[in-house]
Amino acid sequence: MGYRVTGLSAEPFRHLFGLPEEELSKFGVRRFIADRKPGFPCRIEMRDAEPGETLLLLNHIYQPADTPYRGTHAIFVREGATDTYDQTNQVPEVIRLRLLSLRGFDEAGMMLDADVVEGAEIEQVIERMFSNPAIGYIHVHNAKRGCYSGRIDRA
Repeated sequence: MGYRVTGLSAEPFRHLFGLPEEELSKFGVRRFIADRKPGFPCRIEMRDAEPGETLLLLNHIYQPADTPYRGTHAIFVREGATDTYDQTNQVPEVIRLRLLSLRGFDEAGMMLDADVVEGAEIEQVIERMFSNPAIGYIHVHNAKRGCYSGRIDRA
């Protein structure tokens, strides 16, 4: 069964790129400089930033559905990122390196299934979740800090 992994669009974040610290703070955003790899995962490009690259830490609504599962949490986006990750049947390294929480939702935004898995074994859980025809998409989160990592849809 095919699947598609996507990062976030850069568009909602572009207005923040390059703003001075005092302006960022008005939006509740903080700038970081990556000092190690892995450690600063960009949710647009779906890759860990290289040391020296700047990222913005901000709150993001990752589950906008009007259900009890509506969700928001902190994410990093690399400042200046433009290319949204979008690959079929390919899991980016930024996901493979981490302990993950996968959450399967129906099209109405109700959670139907959830599991925790090492990133290296993610395909098994994707296949199991998508064997349920009621699951329309899967959200991937880092299990330790709970940050949204990406979305998986049927290909």
